[in-house]
Amino acid sequence: MSTTTRVYAFEDEVAAGRRRALLGGKGAGLQEMTRLGIPVPPGFTIATEVGPEYRRLGGPPAGLEAEVEAALARLEARLDRRLGASKRPLLVSVRSGAATSMPGMMDTILNLGLNDETVEALARESGDRRFAFDAYRRFTQMYGDVVMGVDHHLFEDALGAVKLELGSPRMLDSELDAAALEELVARYRRILIDRTGTSLPEAPREQLWAAIGAVFRSWDNVRAVRYRKMQGVVDPLGTACTVQAMVFGNLGETSGSGVAFTRNPSTGERMLYGEYLPNAQGEDVVAGIRTPVALTATASVPGREQTSLERRQPDVFAQIEAHCAQLEAHFGDMQDIEFTVQEGEPFILQTRSGKRTATAAVRIAVDMVGEGAIDEDRAVQMVDASSLDQLLHARLPDPELLEARGTRAVARGLPASPGAATGRIVLDADEAVRLAAVGETTILVRRETSPEDIHGMKAAAGILTATGGMTSHAAVVARGLGTCCVVGCSALAVDYEARTIAVARGEADEARVFSAGDTITLDGVRGLVYAGAVDAVAAASIPEYDVLMQWADARRRMEVRANADTPRAAREAAAGGAAGIGLCRTEHMFFSPERIDVVRAMLLAEADADADVTGPSRRRPAPRGSAGHEADRAREPWLDKIEPMQRADFEAIFDAMEGRPVTIRLLDWPLHEILPHGAEEQARVADLLGVDRRELARRVERHKEQNPMLGHRGVRLGLTMPGLYRMQARAILSAALACVSRGVAVKPELMIPIVGFASEIEAARALIDAEASALFERVGRRVEYRVGTMIELPRACVCAGSIAEHAEFFSFGTNDLTQTTLGISRDDSAGFLPAYRDRLGLIAADPFAELDADGVGALMALAVERGRQTRRSIKIGVCGEQGGDPRSIAIVEKLGLDYVSCSVPRLPIARLAAAQARLVAKHGEPG
Repeated sequence: MSTTTRVYAFEDEVAAGRRRALLGGKGAGLQEMTRLGIPVPPGFTIATEVGPEYRRLGGPPAGLEAEVEAALARLEARLDRRLGASKRPLLVSVRSGAATSMPGMMDTILNLGLNDETVEALARESGDRRFAFDAYRRFTQMYGDVVMGVDHHLFEDALGAVKLELGSPRMLDSELDAAALEELVARYRRILIDRTGTSLPEAPREQLWAAIGAVFRSWDNVRAVRYRKMQGVVDPLGTACTVQAMVFGNLGETSGSGVAFTRNPSTGERMLYGEYLPNAQGEDVVAGIRTPVALTATASVPGREQTSLERRQPDVFAQIEAHCAQLEAHFGDMQDIEFTVQEGEPFILQTRSGKRTATAAVRIAVDMVGEGAIDEDRAVQMVDASSLDQLLHARLPDPELLEARGTRAVARGLPASPGAATGRIVLDADEAVRLAAVGETTILVRRETSPEDIHGMKAAAGILTATGGMTSHAAVVARGLGTCCVVGCSALAVDYEARTIAVARGEADEARVFSAGDTITLDGVRGLVYAGAVDAVAAASIPEYDVLMQWADARRRMEVRANADTPRAAREAAAGGAAGIGLCRTEHMFFSPERIDVVRAMLLAEADADADVTGPSRRRPAPRGSAGHEADRAREPWLDKIEPMQRADFEAIFDAMEGRPVTIRLLDWPLHEILPHGAEEQARVADLLGVDRRELARRVERHKEQNPMLGHRGVRLGLTMPGLYRMQARAILSAALACVSRGVAVKPELMIPIVGFASEIEAARALIDAEASALFERVGRRVEYRVGTMIELPRACVCAGSIAEHAEFFSFGTNDLTQTTLGISRDDSAGFLPAYRDRLGLIAADPFAELDADGVGALMALAVERGRQTRRSIKIGVCGEQGGDPRSIAIVEKLGLDYVSCSVPRLPIARLAAAQARLVAKHGEPG
């Protein structure tokens, strides 16, 4: 084995568990293929750990030059060639390769080692002067672009000029003769001098070290950085650098380059899929400067079967087919393979797990189990859980594909609810309802949404807001409705009076203005907004999906529940495989106009409401003389109107869940979100209460808060207006009794929100238990129920032991826990968190989308530990939106939680991610 510590020849032994992290995906694949006896041009890889130091120093770290020289000497001896020699010169490629596959994102240089002397040696050895200068012009262009920073379009313009001078501007590159290529090299070198003041180095070792440095620096190029952000790649080391002996696909018609997938990456079908370019080097296939031919005759354009590699060179095709089968079988996954054929001899240059659609991913995983190639555990781990959004919802094509067609997004926000939606812009909810009634499809655009907009949100095909985060009102409601939604689009300015929206395009450019009635398209998977109509890709239904999910469910330890607030959402949750409802937000039941005004009247029935937290409410009249009791009595008529509404909803939800647990959060509505603000709203409520509008406005003003998200909400509202939680307890338990009387099993769980003190849950629980006892005594029957609390304040985490004395379950409300821990308003975070993540690099991910493991996660771990010390049997889950995020699910699996709960559309993602997290906990990361 090599004695170096940072440079590894392909034939060196590296422990399989370290290989990818140390050598990058490309280096690891080359080393493994060499070990398997696959024909691979020899070479060596400089480890990923060198990259950060190389970039920091601006050059090679101490001792690296000696290690590279030693590896180069071994390569020269093996091939009997020398870098820079006038006879049998060694030419190499210098390529990047990170641990995470980033196809096409970083830089490559081919044919390194050519200069004015070695190009003549290459021409003599090959007997083909045209080939030698074709290689030289390619090297000059790639070196100029990658190392010297010269715009590649300048080289392409020079190529076009030469073709024009030859009288054939549409001629193929392969049709240029040796003289034309020599002229092209001369012009390329003049471009380098004109643009940089220097020419191509003649010394091959100088070329090599400059190329190595450029490859390490390419980790930070714009497209690589953008790709990592888009894909959520976090890799502190970066790329490795591979130096490999060249093989030439441009040595004539029996040579060529191609790409092969061992299965169809779009459909998952088991077939060799790919393209081949005769007499070409690898970048020609990627660049699209010539039309490739199919690998197989069956995939060829009808009438062109004879042009396929299978028909042109059947022996070569058979060898490549055999190598592809061997590599797929060895790696246990579909492979994306790059190959070069040099004068009838195939060489494999790279293999990696191929990128694929969600449909293909699911089908490949299930098929490979059926073929005996992998087991079910491996199949469950092969599919990216987040990609199931693509499979289950209509979606737009990838942004890169749309850009290639000339369609570019005009704005970006946060992807709050998946899917795709196209429609006419409407700026108010009533208009959305009116247009929906006549068959028009609309996109509701608002600065932010409120409960008043719910009817329009239901009617619209999509929702777009200028403010708000992933847990804002718009985001939560849209996910519950299954409606495509983009929030926090900070470039958006909504002018309700002018009935326009303006999209900022940069400080120097005028905003693009859209009017109500204009058509736009939303991408709810990526958070993008497009002008006009963009065709969506329909959701696909494949039988393999059901098989995969059965395997996943069998491997999960945690339950997966759904956040569902309506009977319809509960039915969808049950159909989606939910083990229960982990969060039913009772305030969402009041969104309809006929209900919300009744709730407002109840809250404003009395300006002062002192606490009364003892005993049941209506059936035991409270002593007179208390303002609090007077307020309770004033609210009772309104509570009497609300109770049957809630009872009917709860009964329908229990019916839908058929004995599964239903966790119902008692009212947790910041008052500013429900109180009437506009003149029309206040007039309606004033009429209901029989007071004049000035009195109603005065009562609203008395409830106004400076920081309502930390104000009079949750348990604080329930204890200071005890009739409210008493009514809700009666409604829940009466609904449960009604279901039991019809033979429907029920498991009601009453959850008290915003608890920070053990005394709060003790008082609230006493109120609920007293009301339950009175109800059971009155009807002569009883039903089992549980009482627990949301853990959404840092103090609740620290004091979880004492809180657990009164709670039978905990559910982490990670939305509020994140904002109270970080001191960041979730509704305002869209204004700066993207800059923190993307431009400043201060955070790796949006903490409202992906759980903050070090901060919020540490508090959760403390709460779990202290809660279970007090009550070993306590059930603990999470019900924030992070409950549907695969990375967050991996964290809560480590914490030992009992369940996660997420929005209905994310149920499949959570089910698969929970299984994957469990498999990793048991067996480690998949190899």
